[in-house]
Amino acid sequence: MNFVKRAGLSLWSRKGKTLITLGTFLVVSAMVLGGVLIKSGTARATEAARQRLGAEVTLGADMDAPFTGQAPTIGADVVDRIGASPLVEKYTYNSFDGTRLLNGARTATGKPLAPDYPANSTLAFGVLDSTLMPHFSDGTWTLLSGQPITAADREDDSVLVEERLAKKNGLAPGGTLTLGENDPKGKRKAVFTVKGVYRDPSDTVDSEYGIAPGDRLIVPAAALSRLNSDGSGGAPQLQGATFRLKDPATYDAFRAQAERTAGDALHGLAFDLNDKALRQMTGPLRSITSSATAAMWLIGVAGALVLGLLATLAVRQRRREFGVLLAMGERKWKLVAQQAVEITVAAALAVGLSALFAQSLTQKAGDSLLSGEAASAQRKIDAWQPPPPGSTGLKEGIDMNDKPVEGAVPIDSITVRLSPSDLATVAGVGLGIGLLATAVPGAAVLRLTPRTILTKGK
Repeated sequence: MNFVKRAGLSLWSRKGKTLITLGTFLVVSAMVLGGVLIKSGTARATEAARQRLGAEVTLGADMDAPFTGQAPTIGADVVDRIGASPLVEKYTYNSFDGTRLLNGARTATGKPLAPDYPANSTLAFGVLDSTLMPHFSDGTWTLLSGQPITAADREDDSVLVEERLAKKNGLAPGGTLTLGENDPKGKRKAVFTVKGVYRDPSDTVDSEYGIAPGDRLIVPAAALSRLNSDGSGGAPQLQGATFRLKDPATYDAFRAQAERTAGDALHGLAFDLNDKALRQMTGPLRSITSSATAAMWLIGVAGALVLGLLATLAVRQRRREFGVLLAMGERKWKLVAQQAVEITVAAALAVGLSALFAQSLTQKAGDSLLSGEAASAQRKIDAWQPPPPGSTGLKEGIDMNDKPVEGAVPIDSITVRLSPSDLATVAGVGLGIGLLATAVPGAAVLRLTPRTILTKGK
């Protein structure tokens, strides 16, 4: 087609303007491609972190519900029905109660749970699967010897002890520890077999429960319930539960299904997708994605304006050429098409050139930006201090919801990969900008008449 050949000759004869147009397109293409690559790279990193962490849904007291003076509980049988959902990978109970170390056993600290408690008092946490306890699942606590408590132990009198308590009392897996009920005047007691010994690296009192880390016991929830009740209360009553979903995307479906299954048993309780660790890890990713998107839009809009100006100037400078062509019988749409072809050729070359170096440059730029954001996030995490023992943090202006998740290290690197879909996206954006830039000068061409051009000149 004649107008295509003319477009090629026009680009070659106007090398200076062609290079300026190509350079503008190259900057736009590189920035847009960099933004697309960063967005896809951060999306992959976020998904990888989500799959690695899994989706853990906690069921606990609804903080927005009016307080009735008694903490809400839910039966273990109801939790079992919810946990039987095909959407659930595994689940555990959340409960706790006081207990006493008997037969000469002593706490690791040698101190009672509280000033008015017996010297041998401590707390036991009832579970179904100890591996789902937050500090075990994020790697903060480690099992040094023995085995974790699992659903197979639900009816057993088994216990996990922290290494400091184990050393204080000469305990090891297979040994026994006699525990008494919470009431100092009560007579109920049971002999628990040590299932495992774990390590909690903390040496500070738990601000939520007020217990020294070395004195914490972990037992099956049913065993804890038997120890502190007469056994006639039916299913153990729990303060909550934790469910690990097979797919994080099924949270809404799981919640709806769980609410139908439990009915009124959920009164005073609420589900919460425990994505705090994920948000902590991916905070730097969200930050650089926002920056890259803003830069991409800014460069895209500025590039479209510059290209539109260049195209408009080109039409003004070529009015006489167009007038002669129109006088010779050339159709107006072919002149507009010629402009579009010239812009499209420049856009295609720019996208091709940007694809050669955009991946490596984006990888370096992305890692540099991300490492700075991750370092800043880590400094904020390290600076957080819990309130003094026994304090809720309200007087000190400390929000316990801001407490960092241990082990959730902010992501500081991404892998940038150039895929055909990314290249197609940038090509589409470049072509769109090019066509938009030719719209105004194209309309000017349509208004041209040979008589006006040849008699009035410019």
